[in-house]
Parts: sequence; structure tokens; C-alpha cells
Amino acid sequence: LSPMLCSKLLSRKMSHGKVTQKLDTLFARIQTAYGNSLKKVLLRPVRVAVLVALSVPLAWMFLKAIPTEFAPTEDRGVFFLSMKGPEGAGFEYSQKYMRQIEDHLMSLYDRGEASRVLARVPGSFGAAGDVNSGIGIIVLNDWSVRERTSQQMGGEMAGRMASLAGVKAFPIMPRGLGQRGFSQAVQFVIGGTDYKELSLWRDRVMERASENPGLVGVDADYEETKPQFHVAIDRDRAADLGVTLQDIGRTLETMLGSRQVTTYIDRGEEYDVILQAALEDRQGPLDLANIYVRSARTGYLVPLSNLVKVEERADAATLKRFNRLRAITISAGLAEGYTLGEALTFLKDVAREELPATAQIDYKGQSREYVESSGALVVTFALALLIAFLVLAAQFESFIHPLVIIFTVPLAILGALMGLVVTGGTMNIYSQIGMIMLIGLSAKNGILIVEFANQLRDEGLAFAEALHTAAVTRLRPIMMTSISTALGAVPLILTSGAGAESRISIGIVVFCGVVFSTLLTLYVVPAFYELLAKNTGSPRQREQKLEKLEAEIKQEI
Repeated sequence: LSPMLCSKLLSRKMSHGKVTQKLDTLFARIQTAYGNSLKKVLLRPVRVAVLVALSVPLAWMFLKAIPTEFAPTEDRGVFFLSMKGPEGAGFEYSQKYMRQIEDHLMSLYDRGEASRVLARVPGSFGAAGDVNSGIGIIVLNDWSVRERTSQQMGGEMAGRMASLAGVKAFPIMPRGLGQRGFSQAVQFVIGGTDYKELSLWRDRVMERASENPGLVGVDADYEETKPQFHVAIDRDRAADLGVTLQDIGRTLETMLGSRQVTTYIDRGEEYDVILQAALEDRQGPLDLANIYVRSARTGYLVPLSNLVKVEERADAATLKRFNRLRAITISAGLAEGYTLGEALTFLKDVAREELPATAQIDYKGQSREYVESSGALVVTFALALLIAFLVLAAQFESFIHPLVIIFTVPLAILGALMGLVVTGGTMNIYSQIGMIMLIGLSAKNGILIVEFANQLRDEGLAFAEALHTAAVTRLRPIMMTSISTALGAVPLILTSGAGAESRISIGIVVFCGVVFSTLLTLYVVPAFYELLAKNTGSPRQREQKLEKLEAEIKQEI
């Protein structure tokens, strides 16, 4: 396509305007200045190699200073609010608090920031949801008609929910990359052999975690708050009075729980008939004195309190395991400006300080994905670098020339990390993708110089003259391609609206990495070519030597 377009659009009779002439003059001055400075650099190429070597630990320092997370917290136009009451709380209790939460959420609607607000009890959508929980779904208006982000609104709601003493309520931001579910971003798993010991470890970690302002709504999935009444039947007395165990169980089920006994039809509608004691008659163990069961032997009513002994207990609602170990998961949300990497590092340090060596530490949900993706970055980056090196080695038919080009990659990575530090960005899966892209983008400049230098050497130019000429001649195409690549990333940096946080990460990495590496590789590539490739030849030169050697052998024969 490009040659065809050139044949149609370009002409030998084309005249250059004033703008083109000024640009040509400017580029000529830049080439002259670059050529003069390059001569000085090539006199001391070892200094350039030392600077490149120093860029590696400097990049490592920047990498350690940058906050890390799995993916940027995006404004997805919606957020959730989770409410959890004490174990055993009834529907009326949860509904009362959910009404208060709804009033707070409706303030977003009244200010024109939310288009829909849904508050419901229970919090789960299944048939067996616990009525001590609730959930709020807040659908926000379009990004163009509101000034605040969903994170800012969630932070406001978190502050308001702290005033509700009877329940735990906290906002949950939806996760990126198509991840589903309402779970918190931080899910830290503590594993062991005994739940009693695990509960002690949980208390130590949660006490420290609650002191961290970056963690919001710290909670655990093992809490000994589920109220239970353990009913022990006096079997001997029940037998003496002629009361069966089945009658006792059925009576408790009917009065304290509920039981459907029949249905009736009224004006074409069928209704269930459900037996249950009044609410005020089933509040505590003493209410058993008001429940009677009929003796099958005498026909008299016997107080149920004479037949059973009730013991009140508190235990966890569920006993969970993880990787076949008894485990407790500590979950929390993230305050604005606090990253997932910082949260997990904090919890890991707390576990190292507070828990014994026998404690097992693991992660769930988004936290586990973050840990796994962080470990895979090094392998992915190494494979990408190896593949790029092998492809260049096949093209150049040499291992030295690709090595010259690969030395430009640390400079691009350093530039990208500096950009993230200056802009306050994070190391996430998107910025990692951008850094892998930089392997190819940074190698492009080196290819232009090395390939042209080899061609000039094939034509018979001396090594120093071929290297200097190739670098100066290729300056303009290098600048053209680098500027166009960097400017192509500018819209990603200036973007707003849906998914802007993720695109900004890639844009900053590409822009800063390309600009920084271009400015330095103009000197680094020639310097390393001077150090490493001086005693090498191009494929054409090797062919010429072989042809000359064959001719000499034939002549001798």
C-alpha cells in the first residue's frame, strides 16, 4: 500500500513550501549537533556502558517504590454497598437499618449523581439468603454529567456507614477485567489445624488491620456470634409423662420456627396456612414455659420447660476450609489511594510478626490473581526478551548485533518507571503489558542504526565511518517513528470516562518509555556497537570472505 500511495501522491516536480524548508533546516541543525556529540561519545564508549549498567539497579529502585495492584480501580458507573448485621438478627432488624442506609444512598440520587438506587434484604439473591444481611446497588449517571468518581462517592458512603452502630456496612467497588462477584479486594487466608487456634490468630491480625486507615470494612468469615439454643430432652421424664420425642420436636418446629399445615382458597386465590407463635412469645428460653405439649397417656397439657433443658451457645455460622486446611479468610476493602499490593504486604508483615511459623498464609479472589500475575510478569518479560533476541539473531545471522539492540530495553523500562513515579501511577497488569510492548518499540531504533551500519560496511566503508554515518543518517527516521509512536499514546493519557484508568496506565508507560529510550539509544546503540561489533562482520562480508577464500583455494589447486 505504501509504495502505491507514494507513486500516486508524490511527484518529482513537487515544490517544498516554507514550512518544509524550515523543518529541513531544523533537522539539518539537529543532525549536525548530534553528529558532533556522537563523535565525543564514541571516544569513550565504556562510560556509556557503565551508565546503562547503572540504569538496572536504578530501575529496580523505582520498581520497589511504585505501588502495585492487580488492575486499576475503574469508575464503572456503579458500586455496591454491603450490610451485615449480627448473627441471628431477624428480617425486621435488618430492614430497619437498611432503611437508614437507603436514606444515605438516596442523597446521591437527589444530587443527580445516581440514576437508580436499589436496597434489599437479604443480601444474597438465592433462595436461602441470610436475613441478617443486605445489599445496595447504586447505578450512577453518565460520567459527563457528574463531577465525582464512584470511588469518591464510595468514600463518602464509607464515612456515613461508620455511624451505624448496629451493623457493619461498607462500599464495594466492582472489579475490572470482567471479574464478577461482590467480594472485597483484600482476601487474606490464614490456615491451620484447629479453629480455636485460628480464631486467636484472626484476632491478632484483625486488631492490627483495623488500625490501618487504608483498609476499610475489615471482616472475617469465622465469627463466634451465631446464637444457638442447645435443647437437651429429659428422655426419662418425657417417657414417664407419656410425651414422645416426635411430639416435642414437632412442637418446637411449629412454635419457634414455622410449619405449613394446609391451604385455603379465598375469591379464587390460594393461600398457605402457616402455624407459628407470635413474635413476642418466641424471644428467649423463658418463653418455653408458655409452650405446652399434650401427653398421649393422660391427655393433659405438659409445660415444655419441664421436659427440656436449654443451653445458650455462640458459634460460627460456617466452618470453612481452603486447600484442604481449616482456614479463616480476613477480607477488607481499600481506601482511596491505597493499593492492593500495599494492603497484602502489610498483612503479610503482620502475619510474620504476630503468628507462629506453623501458620499457613494464602490468598483468595482478586488478591490471589494479583499474586499469581505478579509472579508471572518476570517469566513473561524474560520470554518476550528471549524471543525478540532470537528473532533478531535469525535476521542478522549474528548473536552480537542483536545483543547491541537488546541493551536499549533497560533504558525504555527505566523511562516507563520514571513516568509512573512522576504521575503517581501504579504497577498493574496494564502497565506490565505496556512494558512488554516497549521491548519491540525500543528495539526498533537500534535495528535502524545497526542494519544501516552493516550495509555501509558491506559497501566498503571503514568501521568508524560506517557507524557514524549510519547513526546520523538514521536520526530523522528514528525521530519520525518515535514521535509518532509517542504522540499515538497521548490520547490514552488524556482520556476520560469508562475505562480511563486502565488506558492511562498503558499510555504513560508507552509515552515515557519511548521518549526516554529514544533520547538515550541514539548514543547507547552506537557505543555498544563500537564495543561489541568492531571485530564482527555482516552476513555479506562473511560471504565475500568465503568467496575470496574459495577463489584462493581454487587458484592454489
